[in-house]
Amino acid sequence: MSIRHLDSLFQPASVAVIGASERAFSVGGTLWRNMRSSGFTGPVFPVNPKYRELGGQRCYARVAQLPQVPELAVICTPPATVVDLVQQLAALGTQAVVIITAGLTAAQKQAVLDAARPRLMRILGPNCVGLLAPHAHLNASFAHIPARPGQLAFVSQSGALVTAMLDWAEARHVGFSCFVSLGEHADVDFGDMLDYLANDPHTRAILLYIEAIDDARKFMSAARAAARNKPVIVVKAGRSEQGSRAAASHTGALAGADEVYDAAIARAGMLRVDSLEQLFLAAEVLTRFRAPIGDRVTILTNGGGAGVLAADAAAAMGVPLATLGDATLRELDAVLPANWSRGNPVDIIGDAPAQRYVDALQVLARHPEEAGTILFIHAPTAIVPSVDIARAMVPAIQPAGQRPVPVIASWIGGPAVAEAREVFVRAGIACYDMPEQAVAAIGMLQRYAHNQAELTEAPPADGAASAPAPDAERVRAIVRQVLDSGRDMLTEPEAKAVCEAYGVPVVATRTVPADPAAAAAEAARLGFPVVLKILSEDISHKSDVGGVALNLQDAPDVHAAAERMLERVRKVHPDARLDGFTVQQMVRLPQAQELIIGASIDRVFGPVILFGQGGTAVEVMKDSAMALPPLNAPLARALIGRTRVARLLEGYRDVPPANLGAVVQTLEAVSRLLADIPEVAELDINPLLVNHERAVALDARVRVSADRPAGAAHFAIQPYPSELVETVDWWGQRVTLRPIRPEDEAAHRDFMDGLAPEDLRMRFFHSRRRLERGELARLVQVDYTREMAFVATAPAPDGREQTLGVARAITDPDNQVAEFGIIVRPGLKGKGLGQLLMARLITTLRAAGTQRLAATVLAENERMRTLGRALGFTETSDPADPAVVHLSLALQPAKTPAGRGGARRKPRDAV
Repeated sequence: MSIRHLDSLFQPASVAVIGASERAFSVGGTLWRNMRSSGFTGPVFPVNPKYRELGGQRCYARVAQLPQVPELAVICTPPATVVDLVQQLAALGTQAVVIITAGLTAAQKQAVLDAARPRLMRILGPNCVGLLAPHAHLNASFAHIPARPGQLAFVSQSGALVTAMLDWAEARHVGFSCFVSLGEHADVDFGDMLDYLANDPHTRAILLYIEAIDDARKFMSAARAAARNKPVIVVKAGRSEQGSRAAASHTGALAGADEVYDAAIARAGMLRVDSLEQLFLAAEVLTRFRAPIGDRVTILTNGGGAGVLAADAAAAMGVPLATLGDATLRELDAVLPANWSRGNPVDIIGDAPAQRYVDALQVLARHPEEAGTILFIHAPTAIVPSVDIARAMVPAIQPAGQRPVPVIASWIGGPAVAEAREVFVRAGIACYDMPEQAVAAIGMLQRYAHNQAELTEAPPADGAASAPAPDAERVRAIVRQVLDSGRDMLTEPEAKAVCEAYGVPVVATRTVPADPAAAAAEAARLGFPVVLKILSEDISHKSDVGGVALNLQDAPDVHAAAERMLERVRKVHPDARLDGFTVQQMVRLPQAQELIIGASIDRVFGPVILFGQGGTAVEVMKDSAMALPPLNAPLARALIGRTRVARLLEGYRDVPPANLGAVVQTLEAVSRLLADIPEVAELDINPLLVNHERAVALDARVRVSADRPAGAAHFAIQPYPSELVETVDWWGQRVTLRPIRPEDEAAHRDFMDGLAPEDLRMRFFHSRRRLERGELARLVQVDYTREMAFVATAPAPDGREQTLGVARAITDPDNQVAEFGIIVRPGLKGKGLGQLLMARLITTLRAAGTQRLAATVLAENERMRTLGRALGFTETSDPADPAVVHLSLALQPAKTPAGRGGARRKPRDAV
């Protein structure tokens, strides 16, 4: 149901408290008192057959006796009563129910959902603390204290954390737009709340406490949409989870659930923090810091000790300090005393008057690329009041008509700096008590910026356009053969064949019987030196049982190594089936790094990809990172950059930089393999050897499953819908109609720049200046789960692909209504291109279950109105604004809309 009737939870006209009581310290009693004392202006009805009145107000014995239908009902009665109560409320027409009651069985929960679904009644809970909406004066919870009004929304799966957070926030005067306890989230879940809060005008940032996610694609789609509008900050429980499951691959052992959540949170453009304190540090900086975050920091302070502490904190947190250039130092020399620090931290000396602060700040602001983010630290002195410094600095930080200077402040002290701190807070400047807190906030900002960059990527499932097409049929044949034989593990030669079919370079490998003489003979034919490995379905990690021999120089070496290997394996693994040996060339790549690239299936998020430092000690080193497919080159590079080995790949001393492009291509190949071959359950390429020249896979391991756990349909993020690409004949030329993709940014820039001002006014209702890069990126990087943009493209005279027109639609979270817009290149109007694009858009939305397509157009836009009539749209005028008309087209047969559901429904796979 997504956001359907969620306004009845947070802004109800009337409330019934079922199970209201006068007993002190009871849930029903606390709920009743909270509702009565919250200042809620609508009627509140107590329901409990034990009382005739409560607090001087009539108490009703049954729901049926209520004088009017409550828009919201709160239930805190025994589990056996809940289903019947929900059925009665649904029949009455109540639109939302909070079930405080714990202990409902699975059958009872399903019965509740079955009763609610036909009426689209929303259920919060069961087993929850309830909700607080301070702006609506609503406290439908049994929390011990109310919430202050504010602009932060907090959504939690933990009831205990709700009350603890309320206590923590009250002590710090932190306010909230809403406070929600999801409980067992039978209906309303994180995806629903993100969709609702993303457009809530009272909410400037969303704080989540997550223990588990049920519907990954729904969550990721909602999270990506919300994170485009406002900061979303997550505390995820379970970071210290122990005990990786036993798995056939290193990837399976390394891919813990927490690492996958890290990858999902980053990919959705959210920020993960580790504690409640960090949650509010992050909320402070993300909602107040408006300038671009730099990748370096310059510390500006009046105290040397405070600057050193901040520098130490920056080093510990991985926040790099800026190196000031000669020109900057000369400018600072001109405004600072001769004994200033002449470096970073910029110590302007404790006797600094207000103007010295301003002068130093303005010098740094003139060199933004060099200085990066400025951390301002002030300790109070008797020389000049701190508040005077604050008042002088605010105009310098926020110069009129200019972009603000990227400043984060730390006013160290108590009463002496309280007024100065308040001046900064009122000006909207992020402000902290201690330098370490400010440095932590800067680190969060940098991570958030990286995550936001990943959010804008929507790569194709089939990898880079320049990559060679894989031989998917060859892989499918191998998989069928393996499964038909009753196996799930591919042999090493089979696994390497799979890699090779997808463009991953592998070392030549031969298979021979478990005969030392046969191994020696094959090695002679292959050429020395060679590597010999045991071949057994029962032995996954061959080096653990002495099943690998390297750098064998001649046939006697191979013969002797094979005999030792057989003896060793029979001793340590006597039950293992010995299928033979593999013989491969000994690859020598000078100055190479050993890497691992792998894939596994997460229970929640489906297919995931791993990258890190490889070799036999991979599980000890634990230098790896996870990502959700699909991947493109920027996402692959971001994944590599989250590991320590990335710094080695950049080159050091006499070691040149590695061929990173070859590593990226391998990651994209694995992403494409997971999309194409649903049977892939685990994959290891370890080691992938890479140096400055090339990369080569020395070993590979693949496990498959007839349950088909992979495939693009199981990706948590909807990949590029390549099945919607088609080529048509149009006025004597071949035109491609396809969904837009991130790689279209340059072509879309040319397209938008070539539009006439009148075309822009008809489309956007005003003439627009040139689009900012961020806005342009938003147009080409769409979430195909809830948005679709079709472009028509054709080759330009210079051979490049050019955009001829675009039709775009954005659906609401319930998939009820999609708002569309269309624009065509000048000179091509009236030739049917717009009709082609709109027909494609209508067909796709109809297949996705969207109920209605609509648009508001200028009444003078006769061309758009004519197109609408030709496509069957109905047209209505707007009494409030005669300058516009509304177009509408029903896409589905008339019926009661089912909506797009919560955890109990599967998410849509397109649009």
